[in-house]
Formats: sequence, C-alpha cells, structure tokens
Amino acid sequence: MLTFDPSPMMIISFFRQKAHAMSRTSHPFFTALLVMAIVVFAAALPLRATADDGFSAEQKSAIDAIIQDYIMKNPQVILDAVQQHQEREAAAEQARQQAQLKAMNAQIKQAKTSPVGGNPDGDITIVEFFDYNCGYCKRVHGTVTDVMEKDGKVRLVYKELPILGPQSLLAARAALGVFYSAPEKYTAFHDLLMTSRGGLEEQKIMDLAEMAGLKTADVRKAMDDPRVEQEIQHNLALAQQLGINGTPAFIIGDTLVPGAIDAATLAKLITENRGS
Repeated sequence: MLTFDPSPMMIISFFRQKAHAMSRTSHPFFTALLVMAIVVFAAALPLRATADDGFSAEQKSAIDAIIQDYIMKNPQVILDAVQQHQEREAAAEQARQQAQLKAMNAQIKQAKTSPVGGNPDGDITIVEFFDYNCGYCKRVHGTVTDVMEKDGKVRLVYKELPILGPQSLLAARAALGVFYSAPEKYTAFHDLLMTSRGGLEEQKIMDLAEMAGLKTADVRKAMDDPRVEQEIQHNLALAQQLGINGTPAFIIGDTLVPGAIDAATLAKLITENRGS
C-alpha cells in the first residue's frame, strides 16, 4: 500500500496542470475557479517543498490520482476555499479602510475647501461622495435630505467626485465655483443639479444656476478658480486612498458605506455612529 505525505507544492502542481488542461476544454468560469484555488492554497500553506519532492514517477502518478479523485468527489472544497479567501480579503480591506478613516479623519470631515450642509454644529458628520450624472446619487439624494431634515443634528460634507465623463466634470466645476464665490447659494444649486433629469450640458447647467438666483457670467468666471481643480483632484485622490471606486459612497461617523442606501438603513447608521 502506498503511503505518503503529499507536499503543498505537489498539490499546487497538480492544480496547475489541471488548470492548463481545462483552459483548452472547459468553461472559463471553472478554469478561473481552479486558478483561484491555486492562489488560495498557495497563500494558506507554508511551501516547504523543493522542485524535487523525493517521489518516484509511480508515486507522483498515484498522488495525482488520489487528489483528482478527492476533488471530483468533493468539488465544494474548492468553492469553500475561494469563499474563505474572499472573506479574508474583504475583512482585510475593511480593516484597512477603518485605519485610513481614522488617520485621515480631519482632512475628510473638517476640510474648509469642501461645502457643508445640514446642521454645521451637528453631533454626527456624514460625508457624501457623489457625481451629478450618477443615477444612484440622484435616487438617494431625496433620502439623505429627508433623513437630515427629520433628524436635525446631522452635518453633511459634500465631496464632488466627477467620474462619469465630461458633463460630470462640468457640473462639479460649476457647483464648486458657486461654493467658492457664493457659498450661500451652493445647497440650492446642488439640489437643482441633483434633481434635474437628462444630460447636464453647459447651457442646462447655466439655466439651473439662474434658477438658483445666480448670474451665469459669475458662475463661468468662478469655474476657473484654481481651488475648483484642486478640490476635485483632492477628492479623487481621497477616494482612491479609501478604496472608493464608485458613487455614491458615504462615510457615516467612522463607517464607510458604498452605494445607495435606504432611509431606514441611513437612520440606523446615524444612531449607531452618533458622536463619532
């Protein structure tokens, strides 16, 4: 009877051989799954083997057969390994984000270059990263506004994050220009941009500016304020550092929440993070 203690390197070698074979004949999903299993297994076990594991060709063939038989009878093992790996990665990313939030708390929440709405003396700060051309941002805008008004003690920091094309950038430049030149008009202009439908070409943005009580000549001039570009670039860098790759995204207290959220979830997170 053949007895052995297969090394991690030998098992990984088996996975690699099978992945290469499957890449020619199998569905890409299963090939990718097997490749992921290689990565997970390699990361999880100490590799103590060398290129020569000391097994004869007959022993290696027997080991390959046993491993293949086990995998075929227990395919869930690969899925479980991939899931565990993804959970560990998610936990590590969450921990990294929490550390970044604490380290960058002042520049995220207290930057004088970012507009502030709601109650400026509120006992909790929400930071919202948004794009005026983002449908999810527009959808959640009313939710955020309603919850803030009902609560009365929420301070909201606006982080313009124009990532969806030239019109997004144009709208963000106009909004920030208004903030730097006529800060008392920013919230009204922001609300009009968020509740507008369709594209945001320049003429439409200027029409909305007039609706907010602004002169279009003043808005166009303010868009060229150097602070506008500096704030946009700062927000883009900040989003990258925090792992934010889409809009909307919220920082509620010390919790990063990607994506649109409903009123009940938002109210719950405010209660849980109040005072932080």
